[in-house]
Amino acid sequence: MPMSRVFDIIEKEQNRQDKTIELIASENFVSENVRRALASCLTNKYSEGYPTHRYSGHKGRYYGGCQYVDELEEYCCDMWRKVFDTDYHVNVQAHSGSSANLAAYMAVLQPGDTILSMRLSDGGHLTHGSPVNIVGKLFHVVNYDLTADGYIDYADIEKKIRDRKPALVLAGASAYSRIIDFAAIRASIEKNSDETYRPYFMADMAHIAGLVAGHEHPSPFGIADIVTTTTHKTLRGARGGLIFCRKELAGKIDSGIFPCCQGGALQHAVAGKAVTAEEACTPEYREYIRQVVRNSKAMCSEFVRLGYHIVTGGTDNHLFVIDLSETHPHLTGKRVQDTLDQHDITVNKNCVPFEKRSPVETSGIRIGTAAMTTKGYKEADFVAVAQRIDAIIRTME
Repeated sequence: MPMSRVFDIIEKEQNRQDKTIELIASENFVSENVRRALASCLTNKYSEGYPTHRYSGHKGRYYGGCQYVDELEEYCCDMWRKVFDTDYHVNVQAHSGSSANLAAYMAVLQPGDTILSMRLSDGGHLTHGSPVNIVGKLFHVVNYDLTADGYIDYADIEKKIRDRKPALVLAGASAYSRIIDFAAIRASIEKNSDETYRPYFMADMAHIAGLVAGHEHPSPFGIADIVTTTTHKTLRGARGGLIFCRKELAGKIDSGIFPCCQGGALQHAVAGKAVTAEEACTPEYREYIRQVVRNSKAMCSEFVRLGYHIVTGGTDNHLFVIDLSETHPHLTGKRVQDTLDQHDITVNKNCVPFEKRSPVETSGIRIGTAAMTTKGYKEADFVAVAQRIDAIIRTME
């Protein structure tokens, strides 16, 4: 039987992944067990609804034959509570981080309500309220500012809670290299709340979830009302999303996923998420996360030594953003990304704070260390890659 064209393309992609230095902060390499789960017979099973005994009040599935996927989904939920050492309710059905965020908003907000969040060009995410995203079309979005050196301006968050009265305050980012002080944001919410007004506090920890699990970043659990995340990126697992919430919001959150935003759960993906959770509970995983952060700091420091401008001047986590606008004003993020691609180094162009170029071109690139740490890279390897990138950029000037 001749090989399918599809598998020919897959083989080419596998070859690309094998030879590429992967520095996209959103990407990682999953284990063989995660891949086994994703390719299992569970892809055949329809399972609209929730396990029969789910404590959020739902009545069960809309299809028969769900006894084993019920068992799987409940186990997956239990494992994710173990990963983050929390008693929060968890919904494991979100198809992606974007789906998780939209479902969370729809669960507790009404169209037109105000969300206070980080803007996309400052390091936020499309689903935090960009006008081109459905969230920006459904809700009124107010952005808090950064300080002149690129840090979150917590005083501005408090001022805008007080003055703009958002229905939901969102903490989280896709390109922010510093610790997020969830407790400070919660304190601002409490300071400006009373019996007539209290906004929800939601943390999107999609990028830093692995660091939270590995105790390399402060946890939002016990502080935020709702916590969303992806299960890939630093968690190094199946692509998908999770929503955690305080128990009193469980029914709303579950309804926000099904029937509001999604139909049947992808049980093969739930299985992959469960394997991911098992792996995230191991000592080996926690050491991996520590190495990710060490690698990020080492590589970032080398770029600083080489004369590059890093947004905020450094990093506390798995990523950092190089701002080319002052040191290499004639280079765009897109051009650097495309040139590095030709040398088998993969990064992504990225907007920088106070960006003057379009999102198509950008003035920066984002670099992450999670994927190559999975491949065994240590600090010296990342320093060498920084030097190689610098040499390539010098040929472009």
